[in-house]
Amino acid sequence: MAANLAPVSTFEKPAAQDAASLRQVFASLTAESCPRSYNFHMHTHCSDGQLQPELLAQQTIDLSLKGFAITDHHQIAGFYAAQRWLEAWQQSTQKAVPHLWTGTEITSRLLDTEVHILGFAFNPEHEAIAPYLQGKAPLAEAAIASNVIAAIHQAGGLAVLAHPARYRRTPDDLIPAATNSGIDGVEAFYSYNNPKPWRPSPRETQHVQQLGAKYNLFNTCGTDTHGLSLVQRL
Repeated sequence: MAANLAPVSTFEKPAAQDAASLRQVFASLTAESCPRSYNFHMHTHCSDGQLQPELLAQQTIDLSLKGFAITDHHQIAGFYAAQRWLEAWQQSTQKAVPHLWTGTEITSRLLDTEVHILGFAFNPEHEAIAPYLQGKAPLAEAAIASNVIAAIHQAGGLAVLAHPARYRRTPDDLIPAATNSGIDGVEAFYSYNNPKPWRPSPRETQHVQQLGAKYNLFNTCGTDTHGLSLVQRL
């Protein structure tokens, strides 16, 4: 008699932790993608921003964003609040919502320089990333860029060097070092002088893109919003 075998269930990651789909999005980004199609660098009042997460989520609907991530410093509370709001809005309207991935911004050390590393699509409950989501910048060994990147990877996420042209060391120094530390991408499309309307800084974007291509890194985009509008930094 043939055995009656039950179907094998296949584990699916939550949409917020879908790094594979995020890689595909990153591969498609251009200078025109942000801020009205995608935005992967935004802050709420859960860290040093002014927006409530729920109002940020409302703006993503108003802008008809396709996808985004909240990157509050060293914590994930804003993500959860926005996720709850989007789920409630979707249930009440029966309309699609932007794809929301997990995100955070972690202060790190690279070439004896303070840099910021963005983490995306990670499992926030993973033991490797948990110490970096306690609301405070890491210290000592925990702050070394290679350790931060390794923790993001162990939690299933992708690591990106934020605004590579804003640091004491140049992108020519930092991007190769970040690559050696395991970085996945660079924030190529970034505005360094906060113009209105927002647009990526052409010279810095070209330079970072060239270095990213040299080291086989993907490009990301974000407004680094700290104010009340997702289409401006401040």
